[in-house]
Amino acid sequence: MTATAPSDVRPDPPEGPGSADSAGLAHFGYRQELHRSLGRYASFAAGFSFISVLTTVFQFFAFGYSFGGARFFWTWPAVLIGQLLVAACFAELAARYPISGAVYQWSTRLSNRVFGWYAGWIMVLGQIVVVAAAALALQVVLPAVWSGFQLIGTDTSPVSSDGAANAAVLGIALLVLTTAVNLLDNRVMSLVNRIGVTAEIIGAALIIVLLLTHADRAPSVTVHSGGGGPALLVGSFAAAYVMIGFDSAGEMSEETRAPRRVAPRTILSALTAAGVLASLLVLAALLAAPSLTDGRLGTEGLSYVLTSRLGDGPGRALLCDVAVAVAVATLAIQTSATRMLFSMARDEALPFSRTLSRVSPRTGQPPAPALAVGVLSAALLLLSFSSPEAWLAIGTTCIVMLYLAYAMVTGPLLLRRLRGGLPTGTDESGNPLFTLGRWGIPINILALLYGLAMTINLAWPRAAVYDPSGGHWYFQWFTLLFLLGALLLGAAWRAVRTRAARRVPAAAAP
Repeated sequence: MTATAPSDVRPDPPEGPGSADSAGLAHFGYRQELHRSLGRYASFAAGFSFISVLTTVFQFFAFGYSFGGARFFWTWPAVLIGQLLVAACFAELAARYPISGAVYQWSTRLSNRVFGWYAGWIMVLGQIVVVAAAALALQVVLPAVWSGFQLIGTDTSPVSSDGAANAAVLGIALLVLTTAVNLLDNRVMSLVNRIGVTAEIIGAALIIVLLLTHADRAPSVTVHSGGGGPALLVGSFAAAYVMIGFDSAGEMSEETRAPRRVAPRTILSALTAAGVLASLLVLAALLAAPSLTDGRLGTEGLSYVLTSRLGDGPGRALLCDVAVAVAVATLAIQTSATRMLFSMARDEALPFSRTLSRVSPRTGQPPAPALAVGVLSAALLLLSFSSPEAWLAIGTTCIVMLYLAYAMVTGPLLLRRLRGGLPTGTDESGNPLFTLGRWGIPINILALLYGLAMTINLAWPRAAVYDPSGGHWYFQWFTLLFLLGALLLGAAWRAVRTRAARRVPAAAAP
């Protein structure tokens, strides 16, 4: 396969029900290889399951509360508003560029190939880290359901040595399962995703209602109890980690029917639904918690609230639903990372591009990227055996990588607006493409500023956060070191690739 410019057109797409969508893809220089079988709900599920309210709220609630107290509730609506600004920009781009590898493709077409490549490189590495972080969430849930899931030691806390090691074991087992599903037909993956998202939404709503019926305090506690500004900045990590990945609805555009019409709406609806449910879940937990001062809410989190308030039976049943949500979230995130690898490899923008860009005609899935993401994520989980601080380092690093990649889209998008704006057109129904109209520039400016500010907040090397026990300077600086290493590795590969490309014409010369 040879690299083509974005305007080049490859062979004509096949005829059939999705031929119009395939023809739209051919306009961007690609032929239809992935199976186009996803509808509106499947597209919504792709974005919602990446966010995965139950997975991420259960995983990071204790951390956020331990720093911000009850006031950390307000970080949730604040982050939701900030991310909705970003999502609104992404919705416009999903309507105009319905291509797998969304962030990479969008950044490339708004700026240039080099800048877009770095956006895609940072994004795909961040997604791989998110897969590992999501798989670690099983440790917050399964040992609370049944003690037999604690295979290593006795301390179930993910920030203890026993808990961190056990989290790695459970996470690797989950990655074996999700990788197997990602090697099957995408209709199987979509079915699992839709069932899991439906169960998660029902479970989240049920948990909220049950906790509110056991509330012992008024919502005013979120104003009068908790830390101040610096503590809330750290507490916002929880909300920042939850509300990422909504761009996955755009990531699956090449497998979605009528993507120009469907993807923009599902990007916004997935984030809105997840953000509202997450905020209500946090509020309900704060109002129903047996105590805000006994220390257990900052160590055991929502699992403690469920089992203590609803009893072991109902509490564990709901935790089983949370475990399903964790598994489906890991599957969805791995699928998203797989599509990013495939999209970049299709442009010969990665090592081993020929292998990574190959799609199975039978399943409509790219098998090599699925295996690569699974293996690399499992390798990251091995860090948990070295130190429990790795849990937080992995979680924060993945958020920073994604926020930075998002800013590498909203930044060029703002420049494009100032220079003349986005292309216009119609969707598959003949309606005008989704647009922010006159609100585009102010929303874009706020989205970029929010993204950069949150990236700095998350990456700031706070010793009290990343190395509380001391003696592990590399964990305190892990996020910045990982980002620097990623950039250097990417620059080195591009330099080698450029030199190799220059030698080919020289060798061919008479």
